[in-house]
Amino acid sequence: MTVLILGLIIFLGAHSTRIFAEDWRSAQRKRLGENAWKGIYSVLSIVGLGLIVWGFGLARQQPVVLWIAPAAMRHVAALLMLIAFVLLAAAYVPRNSIKSQLHHPMMLSVKVWAFAHLLANGKLADLLLFGAFLAWAVAGYIAARKRDRAAGTQYPAGTAGATAVAVSIGAVAWAVFAVWLHGVLIGVRPFG
Repeated sequence: MTVLILGLIIFLGAHSTRIFAEDWRSAQRKRLGENAWKGIYSVLSIVGLGLIVWGFGLARQQPVVLWIAPAAMRHVAALLMLIAFVLLAAAYVPRNSIKSQLHHPMMLSVKVWAFAHLLANGKLADLLLFGAFLAWAVAGYIAARKRDRAAGTQYPAGTAGATAVAVSIGAVAWAVFAVWLHGVLIGVRPFG
């Protein structure tokens, strides 16, 4: 678990500077320069993600079961993951109504992803991984909305076409990931 925890600290720590230390982050970006800051941030993110993947894999070899999730939770998680993929797509498709209304769909996507996986998994490593990401995404969403209010940020109105594109991309990505990639990359096939 130590490797997983270290990875979470590094990865989520790097991604939390804007949440908990905005002034420090701005000062460092100015002092180091934009490219140096992005380089350090990228290296920390890659190292942290690598440790998370490695640590989670190690933890899965000797699982500590905290609870057994009911089989129905797999179906609930699959439905929530469809929503998470649509939210993720909405973060990148310009002028869609989802982003227009929710403002930060990627943070919401991470929250839904983490919550869905907490519902369907009951091992200690799952609780650490998905619980940490859920807590981070909640804090990140609150901080982002607070920044928006302080800056008076306005999001452009969404269009039906862009919204349909976001939903379509999210649904197709969800299907590809659920049916094929999740099994290949994670070793678990959500649909058997």
